[in-house]
Order: sequence, then C-alpha cells, then structure tokens
Amino acid sequence: MYILANALKNLGRNKGRNILIGIMIFLIITASMVTLCINNTTRSIIDDYKNRFGSEVTIGADLTQLVNTGTLGTYQAPPAITPQQYLRFAESEYLKESRILASATAGGESIKAVDESENGNVQFGGGITLSGATQTEGDPYVSPKLNLFANKWSDFEEGNRELYEGKMPEKTGECIVSKELAELNDWKVGDKIQLESSVLSVEDSKQTIKNKTVELTLTGIYLDGTEPYSSQFKMPLMNRRNEVLTTLDTLLANYPNTLSVSAKYYLKKPSLLKSFDAELRAKGLDDYYKVSTDEAGYQKVVGPVEGLKKVALTFMLIVLIFGGVILVLLSSIAIRERKYEIGVLRAMGMKKSRVALGLWSEMLILTAVCLLLGFGAGSFAAQPVSDRLLASQIASAKQSQQTGTLGGIGIQVTTIGGTTLTQTALDEVDVSVQPQTVLQLTGIALLLASVASVAAVVKITRFEPIKILSDRN
Repeated sequence: MYILANALKNLGRNKGRNILIGIMIFLIITASMVTLCINNTTRSIIDDYKNRFGSEVTIGADLTQLVNTGTLGTYQAPPAITPQQYLRFAESEYLKESRILASATAGGESIKAVDESENGNVQFGGGITLSGATQTEGDPYVSPKLNLFANKWSDFEEGNRELYEGKMPEKTGECIVSKELAELNDWKVGDKIQLESSVLSVEDSKQTIKNKTVELTLTGIYLDGTEPYSSQFKMPLMNRRNEVLTTLDTLLANYPNTLSVSAKYYLKKPSLLKSFDAELRAKGLDDYYKVSTDEAGYQKVVGPVEGLKKVALTFMLIVLIFGGVILVLLSSIAIRERKYEIGVLRAMGMKKSRVALGLWSEMLILTAVCLLLGFGAGSFAAQPVSDRLLASQIASAKQSQQTGTLGGIGIQVTTIGGTTLTQTALDEVDVSVQPQTVLQLTGIALLLASVASVAAVVKITRFEPIKILSDRN
C-alpha cells in the first residue's frame, strides 16, 4: 500500500515529465486502438469470405481445354453432366453440404397460366424457341406454360414466399403451386394435376417431338411475394406465379433425360478441393470440365479489405516500434533526474525489487489513465480512419485492375431461375470494438509500461547507493 500511495504522490510531484510521457503513451494507445479495431474487424470479414468462397465448389467448362482442342467456337460441345452424375457427386465424403436445383417445363390445353394472353410464341426449356412445328415431326408440341422446379425453397427461407394452405411436397408425385395459378385453374389441395410436356429430340437428322403426360398431386398452395418477372420479357413461362414446386425424385422419375440441373457443392475444408476433383474424375466427370472455387470473385470482393488489413498492421508495428523507443528514452531521462531520490531510498534500506516495483507502479498508473482516454479516442477515430484507408485501397485496386477477354467471348453465369450471379466489392467496413480488441490493447499497454519502466530501472538499480550519492555531491 505504501508503494502505491508513494507512486501516486510522485506522479503529482513530477507533473511536467509525466504529462510528456503520458502524451506519448496516449498517442501510442490511440493509434494501436484504431489499428486493432480495423485489423480484427477485417480479419473476421476475410475469414468469413474465405470460408464461403473457398468451400463453395463450381463445375464449369474449362475454356483453356476447349481452346487447346479446337472445340471452342464450334458446334461441338463437351458431354453434358447428367442429373444422375450430379447426384453421385453429392455423395462425396468431402462435402459438408450440396444443393441441387432441377427444372423442367410443362403445359397442356386444359391448363391456364398467369398472363397467358400476353404470350405470342412458345419457349422450350434450354433456350429453344419455336413459333410453329413446320420443321419437326412427331406429336404436336405442347406449349410450355409452367416451370417445374425441384429443391427451390430459398424464397421460403428468405420470407418471399409462404405456405398458404396444405403442406410442402415430401413424396414423389407431390407438388405445390401459387395461389394465383390455383385460383385461375380452380385447383384445390388434394387435386390431381395433369401436366403435359414435349421432348424435342433428333433422330436420323430429323427433329422429333414426343409428348409426355405426368400426374401430380397438389399438396399445398403458397403465397408469392416475389417479382413476377426478372426481366423485360413477359411471357407465362417467365412469370414466377407459374412455378410448380416439387421434389427432386419427382422430376428424376418423370423427366430423366430432359432436366436442367444446377448444383452447388460445399467442401468441409477448402484444402479438400484436389481430393474432391479426383473423386469426380473417377465418377465420370469429363476433362472438358474444371472443378474450382471462385478465387477471382474472392479477390474482387475482399481484395481492398485485405489491403486495408495490411496497411493497418504495418502502421501499428511502426507506431509500436518508434513509439516504444521514444518512450524508453523519455523514461530514462526522467529516471536519471531521480537518481538521488533512488539513492536515498536504497541507503535507507529499501530493496532494489521494491524500488523497481514503485517505479513500475507509477508507470502502470499513468498508463492506465492513458488507456482509458486512448480507448475512447481510438473507438471514435477507428471508423473514419477505416473509411479513408478503404477508399484509398479501392481507388488503387481500380487503377491496377486489368480486364481481358478470351477470344472475344463474354461469359455470364446464371442459375436455372435466370438470376445472374455477381460479386460486388466491399466498399464499406463497419468497424466494431470486439472483446479481443480490449484484451489486446490492455496487453499492449502493460507491455509499454513494463518496457519503459524496466529499461529505466535496470539502468538505475545497477549502481550502489554510495555511488549514486557521491555522484550527487
């Protein structure tokens, strides 16, 4: 208790020196607070995006392979991945999750579609549009009015759709429809729906249409709050009110060869990519396809944030090194002026350890006050500093960004529902004070107080009291 009380008195006796040392400690702590807030926040963002982009696997055409084989730009296409292959790929032990979305089209003369009167042509799944059947043989084609989707439940999870009546489809042959579509056709829960589809095939260089009728049981009706159209093309097949939602087994059982399938695979760890790739090759994936993660998208989104993190770390290291050196010099000068005081205490019988503890206590008290002030100032300044640094990183990234094309080809990746997948660079970081930031800042403050006091104490306590007092005389 005496040491603590004496330390408080000494701080009051030497106000000028202590204020100068306190200003230096305050500046170091404030700068460290700002950089720690930025560093910890950006690290959380980077880790989140790294896991997200690093674990999500995409299977797409390998353009380099197509160029090397001369396939690119010709009508020859790589072998399509079958729905059965997508399902076998999902059985991998390296995956923590897989999402398979499948679709088909259907219609029928007895079925009415929302906005059907606005349709002038007929569009088949896969992008084939026919205005008549003059170039085909076989059954008269069925005008596709409805989209059948399997595993498309994201709108329900996001709250854009809600089950109004009945239950969700669970078994093969069950489905749900929108309230608008059900009222237009006078469908009720439990009704049997007859859906007709046309399969376009080529036999002996002739196009042949084969019709197929599928019976589904309506188990539920849902309310749809989504936008009816995702593009300016307004036709029944594009209207989201005309979507029939069912199970994957239903589509596989009835449309095994005409399904459009989109799959997303999520690895347990990003490092398993090579092993997963080898497994897919063994399961029949053609060499024209490549298995990859979205590294380019990751760099586009997180690149400026990574730059911000590096700048913050570099700045903090510079501040700690130069600030620590200056703080040690100021503390040494201050302690040297108190040599006589220390010599008297030692001559009175006070041990070196207690003298050192007293000096360290003074520095701890001074650092604690600066820590409180620096914590508040750093919390206030962290967000503006982060915004300025991030804006600078984004500007630098835009200047150095290089864009190029391969053979003049523009590539657009879309989901089955027609939604374009895009990545937007992070242009704002919401800096927050995390618990680890407080602990780290406290550790830095203790380190500064210890380094400043220990360096000075070692210099003073190596002399004996007689030597100190004789130098005074």
